[in-house]
This record gives sequence, structure tokens and C-alpha cells, in this order.
Amino acid sequence: MYVRPAAVAAAAFLGFTLTVLGGTTSSAATGPSSSTGPASPTGKTGPLGPVVYAHRGASAYAPENTLASIDLAMRMGFDWVENDVQRTKDGELVVIHDDTLARTTDVEQAFPDRKPWHVKDFTYAEIATLDAGSWFGAGFAGTRVPTLREYLDRVQRNQQRLLLEIKKPEIYPGIEEQTLQVLDEAGWLDEGHVQRRLVVQSFSADSVRIVHEMRPDLVTAFLGTPTVADLPKYAQFTDRINPWHTTISADWVTAVHGLLGAHGRAMEVDTWIVDDPATARKVQGMGVDGIITNAPDVVRKAVLGAFAH
Repeated sequence: MYVRPAAVAAAAFLGFTLTVLGGTTSSAATGPSSSTGPASPTGKTGPLGPVVYAHRGASAYAPENTLASIDLAMRMGFDWVENDVQRTKDGELVVIHDDTLARTTDVEQAFPDRKPWHVKDFTYAEIATLDAGSWFGAGFAGTRVPTLREYLDRVQRNQQRLLLEIKKPEIYPGIEEQTLQVLDEAGWLDEGHVQRRLVVQSFSADSVRIVHEMRPDLVTAFLGTPTVADLPKYAQFTDRINPWHTTISADWVTAVHGLLGAHGRAMEVDTWIVDDPATARKVQGMGVDGIITNAPDVVRKAVLGAFAH
């Protein structure tokens, strides 16, 4: 999922100064425990509107999927951050969106003979030498690609919550089990994290199903827009359907909400990538439960404004 329109960059100064008008964005997001399964980490739309997720951190204002980006999201008052997980040649899980290193690091200069610079073809020691910040701005020069463990430790330190995407699992056999292992080692599979602070998602239905089968207590999400007729199939192994905002309607959102997901509760919808106020208000009107955005401050202001009116 990658959208960073010029309008977001132009709004950076305004949005950054607005932050969140009322504390952390998930203050009303935690649902009560239930005997039918784990509490949903976000629950339904609350008094402050849809839950706002900082996509790859506050990625309109800092280099995506870096510690700097989630630190900025924390300082802006946002609990929920989203990331992407892939695997290096030597088996280290790293947080990066593309399956190549070219767009967000200086790999072309550092390793000019290694085209097309796939993540899976580099060891983590090699990736750790790359600059993952200068592409975004000189002030972020020297920023590194974090390992998943480093990222989890920082999210924990920041007292944030995580929407974790398993990226391109077809390239990385066994990445679901490995991701769960790292989550476990980092203390993220205890009851508190599972019930309130963690959601695992993927564009691969098979990957989501694997995670659900390995850890039935985890809240999971499928990235995509299945037809209404196919939704019951997904409800067997996932709790949420997270679609691109241009692919949905109010009727479709209502259809998702009308089904019980893998844990016996109404399924939820978190839509992406919404970076402007008009679209934020539009999807809010459709009844979505969450909005995934590069500019979380802009979206939060828009949805709060809708309630003010």
C-alpha cells in the first residue's frame, strides 16, 4: 500500500501542528473482553470516529517504516502504527514495504552491481549499512532499515499498538511462523498484546489463514475487497476486511458488518490509504471502523470535525 500525494506534502506544516485534539487516537478503541474470543483491539467506531492508523508511521512527515516515523507518530499522539515485514537473505525479518531496496535506500549507490536489489538477496548486515532516510529529506540522513525485533521494541517503548502486514509471503515461505516467533520472543503474544495491541494482516488470504490456524487468539485482517458473496468464506478465518477506499460503498461496509468473524463478533473494515479530509469524511460516512493514512493528523482533524458539525 503506497500513496504519498503532493497534497499531503503540501499540508505537512499545517497537519503537523494540529496533532490530535484529544489525546491518543485509540482512547475509545478498545472493546471489552468476551468469552467468545479475544477483545477486538479497536472495536467499532467510537465517539471520536473511526480509529486512525499511522501508515508506516507518520509517513507523510518522516521516512516510512523507520523508527523515526513511529516515534513521530507517537509524538503526534497516535497509538496505532502500521508496518510491512519482509525477510533478508540470511533470514532476518525487516520492516520495509517494497520487495526491492531501491526506492527507500541508497542501495543503488552502495551496491551498484546487485540490481534489481531485492530484499531477499541481501543479508541484514548489508542492509544495515544502507541509508534509509536521505531519500525523504536531508534531516533523516543515516536512518536505517529496522529489524522487526527493533521495531517491536520501539513500539513497545512508545506504548503504541501495531497493525502488522506480512508482505509478499509467496516470496518468503514460512514467514508467518517466523513472524509469530519474533512476536513471541519480543513479548507481543501475551494476553494483553493479543487482546488490545496487535492485528496481523496480509493481501494473501492463505497467509491470513495460516496465522489464524497457528494462533487462533490473534485478530487478523485480509487486505482486499472480496465480493459480498465471498465474504462468508473470509469470515471463517479473519476478523476484518481492509480494502482500498476507492473499491467500497456504504452497502459493502454494511455487508461486512453483518457477518460474524473468526472470533464470533461483527467483522470490521479499516480502509486505506486516505490522506485528505474529503475522502476521510466520505469513508467515515460509509461507516468504516478505521482509516489507514500517511497523514494521521489530517484525517483525525477531518473525522473530529464531522462530529463537531
